[in-house]
Amino acid sequence: MVRNPDIAIAEMDEVAISQFTLDRHAMATDWGAIFGGALAAVAVSIILFTAGSGFGLSTVEPWSFTNDAPETFAIGAGIWLIVMQWLSSGFGGYLAGRLRSNTPGLRTDEVFFRDSAHGLLAWALATLLVAALFAVGTVLASLGAADAVTAGAGAAAEGGEVSKETAKQVAEAAANFSIFTAISLLIGGFIGGVAGALGGYHRDEI
Repeated sequence: MVRNPDIAIAEMDEVAISQFTLDRHAMATDWGAIFGGALAAVAVSIILFTAGSGFGLSTVEPWSFTNDAPETFAIGAGIWLIVMQWLSSGFGGYLAGRLRSNTPGLRTDEVFFRDSAHGLLAWALATLLVAALFAVGTVLASLGAADAVTAGAGAAAEGGEVSKETAKQVAEAAANFSIFTAISLLIGGFIGGVAGALGGYHRDEI
């Protein structure tokens, strides 16, 4: 019996295309790359937060009259938050896009979307991890807050008018800080997606 080589090749191509389709859908999300990028972003955030504390941009003594005005602290801390989000999300998103497993045969727009999505997901996971760390730190700090509250009550009793003005300034500073936080998170998500696409672009160049 003589086999037709054209028919055999056609059958092999058909099987290969079918197998490739299954693999393409199975590799849509690379969680290893996402977790790796998120951990890198968290590490950079911790480093920058520590550096900001050294520069006086992340901490303040609430009952000390030697501090700058609350509005000044809120603006400085807000700008530092934006810088932190920019650098940490960019680094983590780039790693997530660069480490993502590439699937040959996809359209260019699909590759761009997946790389950007991986950078965005890495930023989102890093944000949740940092928020959890800050929540734990807040709970631990609240265990020793009784002395600070007592000192604050004594200061308020000594100067009523000053404490009212200070409370107003603190409220305004808290509102400004919340706005800066929201802006920094939006910037972080955008930078994470763009960095993921850039990492994927550099990955495909190799």
